[in-house]
Amino acid sequence: MTRFLLPALCLTLLLGGSLVRTLAQDRFREAKEDPKATWKAQAAELSRQIEARPGSLRLYSQRGDVRFFLGDFPGAVADYTKMVELDPETDTSHWRRGIAYFYAGDFKAAGEQFERYHSYDQVDRENGIWRYLSQRKGLGQEKAREGLLKYEKDDREPFPDVYRLFAGTIEPEAILKRIDDAQISDEEEEKRLFYAELYIGLNEAVEGRKESAIRHLKRAVANTWAEDAGYGPHYMWQVARLHLEQLRQAATTPEKQEP
Repeated sequence: MTRFLLPALCLTLLLGGSLVRTLAQDRFREAKEDPKATWKAQAAELSRQIEARPGSLRLYSQRGDVRFFLGDFPGAVADYTKMVELDPETDTSHWRRGIAYFYAGDFKAAGEQFERYHSYDQVDRENGIWRYLSQRKGLGQEKAREGLLKYEKDDREPFPDVYRLFAGTIEPEAILKRIDDAQISDEEEEKRLFYAELYIGLNEAVEGRKESAIRHLKRAVANTWAEDAGYGPHYMWQVARLHLEQLRQAATTPEKQEP
């Protein structure tokens, strides 16, 4: 999520930080055997710090990420929204709030957030995909396709093809074959495969094809590039992990509704 990454990095710099990953991500790396315990401890510590510094965007940003990784989507929405209240200029580029809204089940607010992001960046089709997913859940496939954002400039691969998937003009197998046939480095292939498998999986999920969604999301989670690639890709790896967990839980608990 290269372009989605830039606002987060700029925010980090503005807040006097560096280009290192967020504390939540670093702690995850330090305790892979039990990351959820690490995140819970991190959330508690961040809450303590927020009590002392209630005006810190950085602390709300970090706690929002930790809450999201824990699956506390309303909590993540609350923290990301607090960031916007403290600094309204963060609203337009706040893609994480849009994703948190989506998983909290507020598809209208999610779609509106991604619409605002489009005014910030009219090249990034990944944002358009999330707006489609939000409208697909809230309004249905026909209206979501009618409302697909229009892009005139080229975007990074594989997003032009992935965007066509959501428009209904290409099949998943064709996207994956084009990546397999491309003359690219192993790292670039892994990068493209991660995003392709992630968004194919999410599309299969919103269309109700759960077994296929699980298969593609498992590949996204197992991807050798995404988990360690950097802030934006790592966040999207967490999205794949969380959605896969929801689908697996729904398979054993049919009454549970997943996004």
